[in-house]
Amino acid sequence: MPEVSKWFSVSWFYPSTFQNFTWEYKFFLMFLLAIPLVYVLKWLFNIRMKQKLTIALPEKKLKSNLISLLRFIPDILFAMMIALLIITLARPQTSNEKVEQWTEGIDIMLVVDISRSMTIQDFKPNRLEAAKQVAKEFIAGRFQDRIGIVIFSGDAYSLAPLTTDYKLLNTYIDEITFEKIEASGTAIGSALAVATNRMRESDSKSKVIILLSDGDNTAGNIDPITAAEISHAYDIKIYTIGIGKEGRVPTGVNVFGQTVYSENTLDETTLRKIADIGEGNFYRASDNKALEDVFKLIDKYEKAEIKENRFKDTTDYYPVYMKWAIFIFLVWIALKSTFVSNILKD
Repeated sequence: MPEVSKWFSVSWFYPSTFQNFTWEYKFFLMFLLAIPLVYVLKWLFNIRMKQKLTIALPEKKLKSNLISLLRFIPDILFAMMIALLIITLARPQTSNEKVEQWTEGIDIMLVVDISRSMTIQDFKPNRLEAAKQVAKEFIAGRFQDRIGIVIFSGDAYSLAPLTTDYKLLNTYIDEITFEKIEASGTAIGSALAVATNRMRESDSKSKVIILLSDGDNTAGNIDPITAAEISHAYDIKIYTIGIGKEGRVPTGVNVFGQTVYSENTLDETTLRKIADIGEGNFYRASDNKALEDVFKLIDKYEKAEIKENRFKDTTDYYPVYMKWAIFIFLVWIALKSTFVSNILKD
């Protein structure tokens, strides 16, 4: 787009320039169609009514001359001036709209069980890998929420503090393996305590813990119910997810290539009690699809309102076409005093 100061640039009349414009009063542009119609009617009228000057000349002296075409210049200039005035009235402009989005945000701690029972293959490829995948999808759907990760088995470990660096969180999730914590068992109470400790100084209006486990509390030095009550004291909402099918589930294959099964146990009662204390919900997920649905449901419940400010920067270009109209009008006036004008019409 040419600069406004360079109004005399012919680039103001390029088709690409007009394509970039928006029009404040676009209906004025319809009057451009009337200009050729008016001139056609004027021409038809002049054929019948125009003045004639009788001159006695021999027929051989009557020859056409290209100079005679100059008499059309004033009419062309006048039509151009009217067209430019119409464009001016339509008010061409460009707008740059900037949208700023923000939210007060939610602090979320993902607390993931990585005990050996998470190797069970009732989920594909196993429980832990399924949990990691839905956790990454959950993070991808958040906007400016701070998210942290706690992992636990026989002990609990803060893997990632609360952060909005979702790319970094995905890297941490990819690195989660069963070897991250050597102690065996399932320390649900300790995991809740570590997550609460990470969130207790948060000033966020909404704080959430999502606890995912497939077993009973068999390790740690704090009772899960006590840990839940401490979390509740810090206004932290707790969602618990029990992962795994009931009964016999595949745990792998033996040296003969045969699938090995074992009985799955899950302390659903404790997980329900934790969710009740934390004023959240308990969910049971028995396969990959069910686990995905649970996270989608939590994602829907824990959405902060996204607010936005819109800034519209509008630049008007009608002064450019007004200057062109004035310039052409002055040229048209100047031609009135030259041989180009038709004295019979004027």
